[in-house]
Amino acid sequence: METLYNQEQREALMRFFKTAPGEYGYGDDFLGLKVPQTREIVKMVSTDFPLMEIPELLMSRWHEVRLCGLLIMVEKFGKLAVKRLEQDDEAIQKRDEIVAMYLKYAGQANNWDLVDLSAPKILGHWLLLPTRLGDKQEILDRQAYSSNLWRQRISIVCTWKTSQQGDPSWCLRYAEIHLRHPHDLMHKAVGWMLREMGKRVSMDLLREFLHEHMHEMSRTTLRYAIEKMPADERLLWLSTK
Repeated sequence: METLYNQEQREALMRFFKTAPGEYGYGDDFLGLKVPQTREIVKMVSTDFPLMEIPELLMSRWHEVRLCGLLIMVEKFGKLAVKRLEQDDEAIQKRDEIVAMYLKYAGQANNWDLVDLSAPKILGHWLLLPTRLGDKQEILDRQAYSSNLWRQRISIVCTWKTSQQGDPSWCLRYAEIHLRHPHDLMHKAVGWMLREMGKRVSMDLLREFLHEHMHEMSRTTLRYAIEKMPADERLLWLSTK
C-alpha cells in the first residue's frame, strides 16, 4: 500500500477528513489511496490473511491501512454469517473472535468513514446472530457510554444493519442515548440512522420518536432524520424546531 503513495491525493484527503489542529481528525495521516484501491487489495488478501495479524494493520499510522484491516474483518465476518452458518458452533466462535477484536481496537476506527464502512457489517450484523460473548445490549452500551467519539459513533451507526432487517429497537435506544451529544458528527449519525429506521421499518414510528424528542435534538439531527419525508412535512417539522 505504501508503494501507491500519492501526495496530491493525500493532501486532498487530509483536508476532507479534517486533520488540521483542532479538527476531529487531527493526527490522522494518509497515503493518498482511494477507497476502490484499498478494496482491491482487500479482495486479493482477505481469504488467506490471518486474523491474528489484523491488529498490526489496525495500529498503523496510515488511515488507508487501518481501513484495509477493518475491511478484511468485514469480509471474514460476512463469510461466517451466511444463512447456512448462522447456527453453526464453529462459525459462532469465529464470528465472536472477530467481534471481540473489533471492539478491542474500535478506537482505531478513528474517523467517520472507518466507522461507517465497518460497524454495520460487523457489529450490526452480529446483533442479529447467535453469540457467546454475553449480553449484546450491555456490550453495545459500553461503546455508547465510552468517552471515545468513535466508539460512540459505532454504537449508533451499527444499527443501520438491524433497521435494514426490520428491528427498530437498537436504533431508537442509541438515538435516544446520543440525542444531546455535543459533536456535529454524532448529530449527523443519529439523524442518518433515524432516517434509515423510518425508511426501512416505519415512518410513523419515526414520527412518534420525533414528536417525543424533537426539542432534545439538534437541528442537524432533525434535518437528517426527515430527509425522506414529503417536502411540505419537512418544512412543518423544521418550522416547529
